[in-house]
Amino acid sequence: MTDNVSAEQLRLFIERIERLEEEKRGIADDIKDVYGEAKSTGFDAKTMRKIVSLRKMEKHHRDEADALLETYRNALGLV
Repeated sequence: MTDNVSAEQLRLFIERIERLEEEKRGIADDIKDVYGEAKSTGFDAKTMRKIVSLRKMEKHHRDEADALLETYRNALGLV
């Protein structure tokens, strides 16, 4: 009996994950469409992705990344 319950529980978890993966693909497609729309109106999608990434960061992590990038740019003469 325990095996049947465990197997059923496992099957339910797998099915939930599969449904969520499908939703994730749909959302990813929607995001891709928004970037495409922005690009068609003249915005740079790559820069927008970077901004989205930066906005996810906490301020102190963003400041640290900026300082490190600036240090590396200075070291390579890219200022």
